Amino acid sequence: MIDQNAQKSPGEEENNSIVVYWTSRDADVARELVFPYVLNSKLRGWWGDVTLVVWGPSQLTLCETEDLREHIELIVESKVKVEACKACSDHYGVSRKLAELGIEVKYMGVLTTEYLKSGRKILTF
Repeated sequence: MIDQNAQKSPGEEENNSIVVYWTSRDADVARELVFPYVLNSKLRGWWGDVTLVVWGPSQLTLCETEDLREHIELIVESKVKVEACKACSDHYGVSRKLAELGIEVKYMGVLTTEYLKSGRKILTF
């Protein structure tokens, strides 16, 4: 039997963490690849910690496409951590709209560097 309360060894949490970067303007990439993978990763326990980063042109696609906004709401409700690059969203004028979807809008440069250095797995679409 696995002890759910056992402490994890150093680095174990990061090794069981994935950060998925969605940068593509193509809505089908989100529908067919990004969103199903992120949601299933969380719901099926494929990864202990799942983060989705909405970065660059994908922010416009999300804000302009109703079915993608519905999908992102489901992803947020499933407790996937969803973040968006503030520099990009300010540039595109969508920071407020992303925040209204439950997305954490913040500067991602330093945080991305921390993700990479921490040993988290990174997947980019």
